[in-house]
This record gives sequence, C-alpha cells and structure tokens, in this order.
Amino acid sequence: MSQFLQIMLSGLATGSIYALVAIGFTLIWQSAQTVNFAQGEFVMVPAFLVLVGMNFLGMPLWIAIVFALLVSIVLLGYVFKKLVVEPILPSGGISLIIATMALGIFLKESVKEFYGAEAQPFPPLFPTDPIHILGAVVSLQDIINLAIALGIVVLLTLFLNRTRTGRCMQAAAQNPAVAEILGVNVKRMILYAFLINAALAAVASFLITPVYLAKFSNGEVLGLIAFIAAIVGGFNQIRGALVGGLLIGVLDNLTATYVTAEYRAALPLVLLIGIILIRPQGIMGTPEGRAV
Repeated sequence: MSQFLQIMLSGLATGSIYALVAIGFTLIWQSAQTVNFAQGEFVMVPAFLVLVGMNFLGMPLWIAIVFALLVSIVLLGYVFKKLVVEPILPSGGISLIIATMALGIFLKESVKEFYGAEAQPFPPLFPTDPIHILGAVVSLQDIINLAIALGIVVLLTLFLNRTRTGRCMQAAAQNPAVAEILGVNVKRMILYAFLINAALAAVASFLITPVYLAKFSNGEVLGLIAFIAAIVGGFNQIRGALVGGLLIGVLDNLTATYVTAEYRAALPLVLLIGIILIRPQGIMGTPEGRAV
C-alpha cells in the first residue's frame, strides 16, 4: 500500500506539470483556434534563460528565475503573438500550425548551438529530502511541485471565472464578434491568453527541469505528452487539461512499476487512441458543432 501511494503521489506531481503545459495548449486553441506545436520548446527555453542569468549575468538563482520568467512572458508571449500569430492568422489555421512547427525547430536548434547538445545541470529549487506520508517515502520536491502546480490551476480558474477580465477572455474565446459588440477588447483578451500561456510554460520549466536536467531536446517529449493530455482531458476545457495531465502522470508511473518500463513512452499514444475511439471530445470536453 505504501508503494502504491508513493507511485500515485509521484505520478500526480509529474502529471500536474504536464497539466500546466496542456492548459497552455487549451488557452491558445480557445483564443486563436490553432495548435501551438512549439509549446514543448516554450517549456524548454525558460530553463536555459535561468542558466544564462546565472552563468553569464552572475545572478543568484531566484533572481535568475524572475529574469527568465519576465523574458519568457515577453518573448514567448508578446513577441510570439505579434510577430508570428497576428501576421499569419488571417491566412488560416494550417499556415499558423506550420509556422509554430518552424518556430519550435528554430528555438531547439538555437539553444543547441548556443549551449551545446549535452544536458546541463539545473539547480533544485526546493529541498529533495525524502518525507514519510502514511508509510510512503516521497520526495519533498515532488510534493511542493504538486502543490504549486495545483495552486496555479486553482488561481487561474478563479481568475477566469470570478474576475471581469477573466470573463471577458472567455467571452472573446467563445464568440469574438459578439464580445466585440458588447465592448470587449478582443485583441487585448487574446494577448492576455498568450501571456498567461508563456508564464505557465515558464513555471512548468522551472519545476520539471531539476528532475530531467536542461537539454535542448526536452521540449519534444514534454510538448507531445502535454498535447496528448489536452486531447485526452478535453481540448476545450481547462479542467480537462488538468485531468488529462494528472491521468497520464499516474498511469505512466503505474505502468512502469507494475507492468514494464520498456513501453512507457507508448502509453500516452495508446491512451490517446482509446479516448479518440470512445469519447472523441475528451474526458471533460464538450462536443462542438461547426457549420460546413
């Protein structure tokens, strides 16, 4: 029982970070009706910005994290929307999807050229000492990561549902034309969604990189898993992205422990196929009808 609890808590901690990235997919989809296939690289880059702040600018760890967070919000949020999304969006979703793929490749290769292909050590943000919970031995870092990730999701949900700006963002995502008639600044609301996505990606980067190290290729796996988590949970629901991320994190740990670790990389894809066949809108998603 203690081993099962340990696996569950560790899986939830990892899955909560997947959920942060998956929520970013959902926000971009709701605001721009496109999929950001550079999302994985958006998680990879902030970790290297922290290393740049520490190793080249001489910043202490937490100052470097603040620096990386602000730069990420500007570059991966504001600049990404203004220079990539806005000019291409009128041409159609496929063009923008291809552009995000190209952006992901550019970010990955740029980091590889600047920092090299070798994994870089990343300082832990929190103590890694083990703690005992109901007989299970769990890393304190995992518990803090879980608490931070879930806390951010709760705050984001409250912001979207309880504040005027949050409700305007939802209105702009659901029906931009009607929202604009009602006086909502749709372009500003969409910009907020991109800024929030950049911040979520940066936080996910800070939480997961101490475990996986900083490597230029990290975005490939993280982006794919988070994308699948968003689809599994429901691509049009933030709570669906949360459920999908937690589910994949837990199932991955359970499979690796009780079945085999050889095929754990295939688990998200198997889960994706099963969900598409049984419930195409996702676990928490709602069907969307479109005129053709």
